[in-house]
Amino acid sequence: MRDDAAVARSAHPARAIALAVLWVAGLVVAVLLYLAVASLLAILTVRVGADLLDGIDPFLDQALRPPLGAARLAGRELAVDILRQVFLAVLVLGTVAWREPRTWRRRLALDRAEPNGMRARHLLLVLLLWPIFHILWVTGTAEAFGAAFAQGVHLSPSLSRTAVTAWLAYVVVLAPGAEELLMRGEMFASARRFLSPAATILVTAALFALAHISAWGFARPVSLLPLALMLGWLRWRTGRLWPCIALHGWSNLALVAYVLWPGTA
Repeated sequence: MRDDAAVARSAHPARAIALAVLWVAGLVVAVLLYLAVASLLAILTVRVGADLLDGIDPFLDQALRPPLGAARLAGRELAVDILRQVFLAVLVLGTVAWREPRTWRRRLALDRAEPNGMRARHLLLVLLLWPIFHILWVTGTAEAFGAAFAQGVHLSPSLSRTAVTAWLAYVVVLAPGAEELLMRGEMFASARRFLSPAATILVTAALFALAHISAWGFARPVSLLPLALMLGWLRWRTGRLWPCIALHGWSNLALVAYVLWPGTA
């Protein structure tokens, strides 16, 4: 059975380009759907669940709703962020397992049947050194875009110790795990059907970066692009997803430690 990517490359150049463009457009739609559904489920769950816990009618008119304190609002926002990643991971695992019940682990690079394509010491070296470059690149990008990165940043005083612990778990474990399942798992596998390894790394990196557009505009996507490229390269080089999750989480932790370290601002 011929590989789909080989078939696409052997076709007429114009047709191959058209197929690749359509396939990439499909990846964009898939990412948007996954993120939108996960966000909607998280918002609905927190809105209804938190209201019930607080003794508020979830369907009460907005003008009649009692005011919520800063602690409750911060807690709800954190709960939405956490549940969004939980729902995203469940959606990716569920849909892939439903479509490919026998090969879902291999599709998501969670199968240990094939040997790791990278030596352990080289992987360890990447994991240790990359966060340094990541911090330098993110801070340099923020300066180039005129963003007030790491200036006066601190955790909300309204967050309890439990909430801070949950937030740290979200940043270091939940978000990296869910995002890597989507990007370097499902999207990487889908892109490899029609694209070369290099093109797959580029496309998934672009999708990952653009998915992080925020109030900073393109500053954040640009700041995350090298990390996204490295994660894609690790996914291709090792054939496993766990190194991507580890590097993603470790980079997040290093950046958070840098931002919150006393005297950084």
